[in-house]
Amino acid sequence: MVSIQADTVEEYLSKLPENRKESFLEVRQMILDNLPDGYVESTTWGMLSYEVPLEVYPETYNGEPLMFCALAAQKRHLSLYMMSVYQNQDQHQLLLDAFTELGVKPNMGKSCLRFTNSAKIP
Repeated sequence: MVSIQADTVEEYLSKLPENRKESFLEVRQMILDNLPDGYVESTTWGMLSYEVPLEVYPETYNGEPLMFCALAAQKRHLSLYMMSVYQNQDQHQLLLDAFTELGVKPNMGKSCLRFTNSAKIP
């Protein structure tokens, strides 16, 4: 797995490969448009992370903000990490149904959705 090392969101975005930039920015905007109030965008583990800040929910098991989802540019694809969807059977089924409706077979890992083009995700 290749990750982009950046200290800020702006730096991360500036390092996106040109062949992934448009789809990445489309998915990022979709996340930002639907991000619950109080959640923040940051860089963590070589990707953009959307988190519940400690000011909102300070009692985490590791003293770190709770990750809601994350978006990463990998060597061969983009990855959208959505643990909350994978842990909830109803949400997971909604996602699978949306792929069926779109006519696209999902490329899913244990906690991520891999894609090369934003048109291939619901």
